[in-house]
Amino acid sequence: MVGAALLTAYRNAGGKIDLKRALSEMVSRGKEIPGGSCGFWGACGAGISAGIYLSIVTGATPLADQAWGLSNQMTSSALARIGAVGGPRCCKRDAYLAISEAVRFTEEKLKIPMEWTDIRCTRSWQNHHCIRERCPFYEENQNHG
Repeated sequence: MVGAALLTAYRNAGGKIDLKRALSEMVSRGKEIPGGSCGFWGACGAGISAGIYLSIVTGATPLADQAWGLSNQMTSSALARIGAVGGPRCCKRDAYLAISEAVRFTEEKLKIPMEWTDIRCTRSWQNHHCIRERCPFYEENQNHG
């Protein structure tokens, strides 16, 4: 979902891609990432998805030069941001972190500014493993229903 959201935002921000084909490719690549990869592989699917997004946008292949490097840098940057917050995992938090990092990275490297607004989590009370104040999206005064 991270990559699909990013592809759509990129296109809406003026990025030149065939969105239908890009989304189809995102689904094809993204479904290969198993659940639990964050803990079992050491690579959160949200961060990997951000890298896939950039790979699709730049046309990266295993033999590409600059696009290959940028895609790996995107994944690394998203994973570093996710890892800095620490666990246990929260897929929503990690998706927000990966998307916000991809928005920053895309503007810096591809010169395509995408809109990002501050997000506040309103459902942390539903996650028994929520890290609360350590989460950059935690909203202390939540309405529980």
